[in-house]
Amino acid sequence: MKEIDISVVSGISVVMELRLRRNLPAEAFMLFLVVLLRNSVVGAIASKHPCDFPAIFNFGDSNSDTGGLSAAFGQAGPPHGESFFHGPAGRYCDGRLIIDFIAESFELPYLSAYLDALGSNFTQGANFATAGSTIRPQNQTLHQSGFSPFSLNVQWYQFNDFHRRVQNFRTKKVDEVFKRLMPKSEDFSRALYTFDIGQNDLTAGLFQNLSLRQVRESVPDILGQFKTVIKDIYNQGGRAFWIHNTGPFGCLPYVLDRQPVTTGQVDKYGCVGPFNELARYFNLRLKQTVDQLREHLPKAAITYVDIYSVKYALITQSINHLRFKHALRACCGHGGKYNYNVHIGCGGKIKINGTEILVGKACADPTTAINWDGVHYTQAANKWVFDQIVNGSFSDPPIPLGLACRRQH
Repeated sequence: MKEIDISVVSGISVVMELRLRRNLPAEAFMLFLVVLLRNSVVGAIASKHPCDFPAIFNFGDSNSDTGGLSAAFGQAGPPHGESFFHGPAGRYCDGRLIIDFIAESFELPYLSAYLDALGSNFTQGANFATAGSTIRPQNQTLHQSGFSPFSLNVQWYQFNDFHRRVQNFRTKKVDEVFKRLMPKSEDFSRALYTFDIGQNDLTAGLFQNLSLRQVRESVPDILGQFKTVIKDIYNQGGRAFWIHNTGPFGCLPYVLDRQPVTTGQVDKYGCVGPFNELARYFNLRLKQTVDQLREHLPKAAITYVDIYSVKYALITQSINHLRFKHALRACCGHGGKYNYNVHIGCGGKIKINGTEILVGKACADPTTAINWDGVHYTQAANKWVFDQIVNGSFSDPPIPLGLACRRQH
């Protein structure tokens, strides 16, 4: 236990320094200690019994899209990708996403988007997520609604076809070049299946002028469709599932700027309480859905990850994190209270006397920002969130990412 003891002592000294420098309340101090101790113990266990995932298959929206929407509708232009990839890389972020850090943790390459025809390598997984995706299909086009036509059921169709074609290629005499770019047949049952989707189902309802009650009433049907996809993947051999709940979208500029709210609906951190309550209701029902899936899928290891709590803590307690500033303000955008304009986004330009002028510029230092473009998180925020969830401190069951293949009895 010496390694744990050393890390705990080091961590406690940091937290105590934070308490002194930032006047951290006693309750928050104790919470930090509990999480620190839990992380140390769980981390030690994980280092002894890591899962050996040969591949990752991801389903989701822009929180984990590594190039799907860009391949289908045109590249997310600069300054997206500038902090890590030094240019556009299909991500609506200045750099890496949580799914990228998940891949890194298993020493796997970043996931290629299934829809990307050029430069893709699916040897160790594929990414079916696209920005703007919902669980339940939308009845409007991308141009009309801003939401992707690649809803979760479509992503499932794509995965199903991908799986079938890989099996066919593996049993036929085909050029070795193709075989070197696809997973092995047995990798589908040994892979990690990750999900981060659902937020757009809630905001789509609000943007369509549905009441909060009406959006709440749609949640059981939305999650019924989510459950169907998990079962279908299980029936094709999938066994390890890592499922993120939805984040506090009531703290995001694109919602704060576009939705009419009263002063009484805004909490002391500047977030819209009723919208975050809707997210928490969705997460409650999602947790119940995961519990039901565990009962019906006895060979599955399903981990539910409380992303909401981590992101809300980051936003509302940013003053306690020495790096971050301006929790509700977009790093890359133009104008307004939140540096967000639905008509002139990150990288947006306007014409002045016939000359295009870039106005949707990135902030000087994205590493100090939580929000990237009014909708998505910065690479620095994504890394911070990943660091909190990787050890299982916000998971049910409370196991780390490295043990996500282990079914709890």
